[in-house]
Amino acid sequence: MLTDLQGNILSGATAEALDLYSRSAEAFNLYLGDPVTPLDQAIEAAPDFAMARILRAYLFALATEPDAAEAARADVAVVKTYRLNDREASHVVALEHLLAGEWSAGACALDRHNMRYPHDLLALQAGHLTDFYRANARDLRDRIARVLPKWTPDIPGYSIVLGLYAFGLEETGAYARAEATGRDALDRQPLDCWAHHAVAHVMEMQGRAEDGIGWMTVREPHWAGEDNLFKVHNWWHLALCHLDLGQTERALALYDGPIRQERSPVVLDMVDASALLWRLHLTGHDVGDRWQELAHAWDSHADGKLYPFNDWHAVMAYLGAGRSDRIDRLLSALRDNDTSREASVWARRIGLPLVEGFIAFWRGDYGTAVERLHPARFIANGFGGSHAQRDIIDWTLTEAALRGGYRDVAEGLAHERLATKPFSPLSRSFLNRATALGDKPRQVA
Repeated sequence: MLTDLQGNILSGATAEALDLYSRSAEAFNLYLGDPVTPLDQAIEAAPDFAMARILRAYLFALATEPDAAEAARADVAVVKTYRLNDREASHVVALEHLLAGEWSAGACALDRHNMRYPHDLLALQAGHLTDFYRANARDLRDRIARVLPKWTPDIPGYSIVLGLYAFGLEETGAYARAEATGRDALDRQPLDCWAHHAVAHVMEMQGRAEDGIGWMTVREPHWAGEDNLFKVHNWWHLALCHLDLGQTERALALYDGPIRQERSPVVLDMVDASALLWRLHLTGHDVGDRWQELAHAWDSHADGKLYPFNDWHAVMAYLGAGRSDRIDRLLSALRDNDTSREASVWARRIGLPLVEGFIAFWRGDYGTAVERLHPARFIANGFGGSHAQRDIIDWTLTEAALRGGYRDVAEGLAHERLATKPFSPLSRSFLNRATALGDKPRQVA
């Protein structure tokens, strides 16, 4: 029987198809190059190659895009007709949970899978991304901690596992270990975008904007190539560093350049674009008609059902573009998520108040914005990306408190932020502005 590079048996594979599969797996591991075309070719060469379809299904399922999810369901339906070994069947169970909107059930299925098959790198990476999408910092770290003792530097993919672990350490606040582990991973594989991004997150969370700019600039040749699928997100991290230093023109130049010049239709890139334009708006910067292009791009992705984190970012663009019809449609969809599946619960309990809070902020109803966003900000282990991505909630909440004259709220939030980012100019400006509000705090209604 043929195996992958980590020794896992691949039923239905041929030598030609295995080579194509290995190329795709490496592209996925590094977020470098096209992982889909080699899988298409592998399936054509070996129609019964189960893991080729399973990997392709993960690529589509983890894209968090409605059309891609349908493509993933089609692959799962086909692969269920194959004669699968236990590892392959276990993957199918996890995929079915994910595609049903049950992200935690899928993650837990992959927890068990990872412990049974600790050298299944695809399962580790898919589980790690699932933990990221549901914002489960503990499992981002511990999924890798459970299996890392089973790995040694001579096993192909060891550096990738270190990069995953670095991000999990960062999201759980172990910043020194995270940075050291990420740098170790990059010493072994300089092209590992996830490890590079883990170190960038450490610098963001510690308010080390100058270090972050240096880190991104020195290593730019390793993460900014045309075939790098993670380049937009890393450019976004560089823009955040400039924003923290008050360098809004540089951040806007990055938006007009590498972040949005290609008008990427990939939803992960569009999330970054919405988040950066919103942050620029919070600084008082007029971003002009940039909202219009981005809002149009969101039309084919935001459905209020699949993944509410995306819908929330779509609403940012729709607000900027004045697209009230799309905002009303998403609000209705979020409110009408009355099923018990996990994604629907996220939509009702977290997505909806976030959207309502951002709408209130945009329309100058700062009291309502504070009311909605303060409880909604505590969404760790709920849903939605990283601490750095979710910081937009705290920033908007603080800005609402400042603009609404709620000194006690603004001052408390500023102190909270300075406790974690004591050298951040943005954090210091929040406190200065809160103090300038005077001694007559307003009460939120």
